[in-house]
Amino acid sequence: MSTLTVYNPFDRSPIQEIPLSSREEVLSAIDKAHALFKDRSRWLKKFEISAILRKTAEIMSGQIEELTKLATSEGGKPYVDSKAEVLRAVNGIHVAIEEIGKIRGEEIPMGLNAASDGKIAYTMKEPGGVVTAISAFNHPLNLIIHQVIPAIATGCPVVVKPAEATPLSAFRLVEILYEAGLPEDYARCIVCEVKDADPLYTDPRINFFTFIGSSRVGWMLRSKLAPGAKCALEHGGAAPVIVEPDADIDAALAPLAKGAFYHAGQVCVSVQRVYAHEKVFQQVAQGIKDLAEKQIVGDPMDPKTEVGPLIRPGEVDRVHEWVEEARAKGAEIICGGEKRGETTYAPTVILNPPDDINVSCSEIFGPVVCIYSYSDFDAAIEKANSLPFDFQAAIFTNNINTALQGVQRLKAMAVMVNEHTAFRVDWMPFGGKEESGLNMGGIAYSMHDMLREKLMVIKSPGIR
Repeated sequence: MSTLTVYNPFDRSPIQEIPLSSREEVLSAIDKAHALFKDRSRWLKKFEISAILRKTAEIMSGQIEELTKLATSEGGKPYVDSKAEVLRAVNGIHVAIEEIGKIRGEEIPMGLNAASDGKIAYTMKEPGGVVTAISAFNHPLNLIIHQVIPAIATGCPVVVKPAEATPLSAFRLVEILYEAGLPEDYARCIVCEVKDADPLYTDPRINFFTFIGSSRVGWMLRSKLAPGAKCALEHGGAAPVIVEPDADIDAALAPLAKGAFYHAGQVCVSVQRVYAHEKVFQQVAQGIKDLAEKQIVGDPMDPKTEVGPLIRPGEVDRVHEWVEEARAKGAEIICGGEKRGETTYAPTVILNPPDDINVSCSEIFGPVVCIYSYSDFDAAIEKANSLPFDFQAAIFTNNINTALQGVQRLKAMAVMVNEHTAFRVDWMPFGGKEESGLNMGGIAYSMHDMLREKLMVIKSPGIR
């Protein structure tokens, strides 16, 4: 039997070896999910689903420390941030439970013409069908929560494939769901080789496919979906921030640094491109530099660590190549710009890199932020909108008119005012367009996408 070894991204020590599923086992998981969906007598009732999810949250709440250490060890996100992720995951389950009570159809007006006279019509919401999910490494528990829990909450059987680098939290979540009473055919977690994974997105029995990962892979997978299959794609970006001269710079610096260096920049909406007005450019640059140099880089298991490892040593090499490219093209590296060993990289601040190099036009996914000087607001908007990414953006200003202009003119799907681009709560819509993705995530929004609406029309001569 083929196996996969999961490694600690900081010291590269092996954590656990897990079996790889064969193509036949992937198909078997889909077979069982589809058989369950076809048999309405096996569908869970809403009160049963709510009870299972409440029990799941209860079990997880009693294992916060264990789940935190598991996520930290496999994903490399610092312990403090991993604990916040676990707490968010538990809260996300409660969000789904609340949303179950909001699932309802609507009355469709009848009697508006002769043909509809004597009729009553209304819609109802039902499970849409089998859900499959492919996930990313950077939030090993909470990303799985956002893909699996909406499916369970809507009564849809789900098969999930977590990232090969970070599968352990996903397997543990599914185990907890079983402990809470979920029938096994409702949720399966599998890890397999890429060549064996294609049934997860090509099988015609798949009703909804959810993917979190690179745009290159996401758009390719979407092209292979069977006719009628729905999908949600969450990719990345190179999030822009505009800092106006009237902004409270002292208040802006901490969130900007947090947004840039959180989880070593391995977040799809990390602060990457900061456009600071020339009147405050030096203040912004110096302030972020000072905070970057204070970041504690190291072992994510140490509660003092603020910036942990990148997921693989190859990513450290890539980030360093991009920074060196910026240096060679005339950008000023005012801090960082160096490896801190095989697996970590120093928080790095780059001033005015050219617009046509990697750090300016591609997603860095590392602890690097670029700061550009501008003199004209319209030009800053144009620069911020210049890339084929539309995810989250931000503007810092104390002028309400400027803030509203930024919200209207920045082409991101979400614009933060006086907050960094990586802000998110689990009940808000979350997603991008263009290369950044398709359709919206967020637990409630995913739930409604996984449902189908059925119309019922009743004809009765007694209706008036």
